[in-house]
Amino acid sequence: MEKNFQDKIDREIRIEPKDWMPDKYRQTLIRQISQHAHSEIVGMLPEGNWISRAPTLRRKATLIAKVQDEAGHGLYLYSAAETLGISRDEMIDQLHSGKAKYSSIFNYPSLTWADMGAIGWLVDGAAIINQVPICRCSHGPYARAMARICKEESFHQRQGFEILLTLSKGSDEQKAMCQDAINRWWWPSIMMFGPSDDASPNSAQSMRWKIKRFSNDELRQRFIDMCAEQVKILNMAIPDPDLKWNAGTGHYDFGAIDWEEFRNVVNGNGPCNKERIAARIKAHEEGAWVREAAIAHAKKNRHSLVASR
Repeated sequence: MEKNFQDKIDREIRIEPKDWMPDKYRQTLIRQISQHAHSEIVGMLPEGNWISRAPTLRRKATLIAKVQDEAGHGLYLYSAAETLGISRDEMIDQLHSGKAKYSSIFNYPSLTWADMGAIGWLVDGAAIINQVPICRCSHGPYARAMARICKEESFHQRQGFEILLTLSKGSDEQKAMCQDAINRWWWPSIMMFGPSDDASPNSAQSMRWKIKRFSNDELRQRFIDMCAEQVKILNMAIPDPDLKWNAGTGHYDFGAIDWEEFRNVVNGNGPCNKERIAARIKAHEEGAWVREAAIAHAKKNRHSLVASR
């Protein structure tokens, strides 16, 4: 069976929920999709923090729309993971207990309005580079969810860049705010791609199963090459003194990444780790009555439908 399974993947035939799959393939996908879903939900927090303080009504409306999109992304992904045999309650319990991870980037604070631009341009930009290849993931439900998510993330990236572009053309104070946000979000965004695949025992298998299509280092390089050009339009600078064009490789060289900081944040010691999880647990507990009411309403409608027959 495993040979037939791999043969389907090699022929670019998607694996659907009712198809046979190895347990490790199933568990790898559950871990990856649930982590992705958690990241979308926790990622609402740094931006939701600025909805009430957006500088104009237009900015408020677009930020609300973006946060709503991210909630939807989380729901698509939880639904995709549920096709693999795990319940949403179990996934949420794993998040709240610390067993499941989410992207380390969301453990950094959003200090100024410019952070809404930096998150859109850098964080969502890195997410797009990471996620577009997942549209060709071998797992059908995950790939289909990503097709819509990537279209919306593309809008979020443009929205963020436009915020920074506006600030970059403003007063000296606004320009300084723009540069400060880029300085604080650049390196955490680079870390979003994760350490080199050489350090991961599972990466090679994920590539064979076509869950992954490119290595972490390949995707990181694409992102850096893109941002190094786009930052010129902003008349700002990327906070990396070692960043320079390498004509020999056709790519930008860049400085050393502080992986100690990355591991520290992943292990729960970042600036906002405890705050983020506490906010999610509080929201989950306070929303219990909504879930209970929705279930009661659904049961009532189901009983009414049965009675009418």
